[in-house]
Amino acid sequence: MKREINIALFCVFLALAWTGCAKRDRPPVREVVVYASVDQVFSEPILRDFEKETGIKVRAVFDTEEAKSTGVMNRLIAEKGNPQADVFWANEPIRAEVLKQKGIADIYRSPQAEAIPEIYRDPEGYWTGFSARARVLVVNKQIQDPPTTIHAYTDPKWKGQGLIANPLFGTTTVHIAALFSKWGDEKAMAFMASMKTNAVGVSTSNGESADFVASGRYAFSLVDSDDAVSRMRQGKSIEMVYPDQGPDEPGCLIVPNAVVLIKGARHPDNARKLIDYLLSPETERKLAFADCAQIPLHSGVEIPKEMKALEAIKVMRIDYARVAETLQAIQPYLKEWVGL
Repeated sequence: MKREINIALFCVFLALAWTGCAKRDRPPVREVVVYASVDQVFSEPILRDFEKETGIKVRAVFDTEEAKSTGVMNRLIAEKGNPQADVFWANEPIRAEVLKQKGIADIYRSPQAEAIPEIYRDPEGYWTGFSARARVLVVNKQIQDPPTTIHAYTDPKWKGQGLIANPLFGTTTVHIAALFSKWGDEKAMAFMASMKTNAVGVSTSNGESADFVASGRYAFSLVDSDDAVSRMRQGKSIEMVYPDQGPDEPGCLIVPNAVVLIKGARHPDNARKLIDYLLSPETERKLAFADCAQIPLHSGVEIPKEMKALEAIKVMRIDYARVAETLQAIQPYLKEWVGL
């Protein structure tokens, strides 16, 4: 009996030893899971380049056009107790800030972030911005004395001629939230009410807004700079105006991409490598010359002729954390404004 017990214990020892060796000999997982709210046509080539250069397999989940940058964020919130993603590549920093406030983001200060202006980085290291869009006015080329400020939306001179994308979605929501956080509720609500009085149109997206302006259906609209540049490259009848550049004006809102390390990531080392890659000047150069025509946040990175360097733009100074809080708070008001 004693001999049988000893044999059994020996077998258990061998099994444990073999398992331990197998674990030590097993190569590290060469994989990273990224959720992306950036358009797949722009983000996927960057992720494929990362795969080729590092050998790390990227499994990506992309937002749909219908979700308008909220789909994967809501999925990350739902998965908080059992995170499936390692990295969130957001098309703006406000929803990255929401993840921080909900305890879903983790701290990572990439060495690539040191050259990025502080305004585009979370001070605690929960997210870092890169490759930005500017919120610009597109104006039909037939318009004489084109508007140069977002206050054209409330100017009776432009009654019925202004258009804005649905403020419940995407960067338009961010822009409205930025105005609320900068002006306060009273002034921002008065501005929104004046837009209705001035018969401002509402489109389904920034892209549709740019197309309606190019066709002459509306005189101007506030859109993202990539929407403007793409139509200019197509030869459409629009020009791009960086708004509110005067000495007493607030400046142009800059909306960078943002990258987040997810708390509890299953592949944290690979996640950090991907974040470093996304924040590199070379990735910013690629995104500048892609059809999305984004503005590098590293100084000295080459840009296409249609764009201004960040240093040449008077930028609206905002607190992205405060904007994130405001964005969530004004949702009921925005639904009422659009008639839902």
